Amino acid sequence: MELSQNNRPRSVLFGTLAGLCGALAIASYAGAAHAGDSHLGTIAPLLLGHAPALLVLSLIIPSSRAAHISGAILVAGLALFCGDLFMRDMTGNRLFPYAAPTGGTMLIMGWLCIAISSWFQNSKP
Repeated sequence: MELSQNNRPRSVLFGTLAGLCGALAIASYAGAAHAGDSHLGTIAPLLLGHAPALLVLSLIIPSSRAAHISGAILVAGLALFCGDLFMRDMTGNRLFPYAAPTGGTMLIMGWLCIAISSWFQNSKP
């Protein structure tokens, strides 16, 4: 955890993950434009849509355990869902059976955790 320019704590890990999601999204869009029939066109908007969410979470995480848990669930879900689709494109194989559905379920759960946590004021001890 570091201090941002206005001396508010922020999560370097989630800020970095946000930037990586954005970069991978643009690379996926470029790949989809040239690869024809691939899953890259599905992966790109998922990554690009979650990049700003992770960036916001990087600012909230230092003061909210729920945000930290929600962010971890989102990242794991993205890794499983997008990773499985990417593996199918590159190798023709899955990461493991039900990796994409498990990742998709985790993405839904992460967003629900964010929704529920907004109703409670909690701070990290």
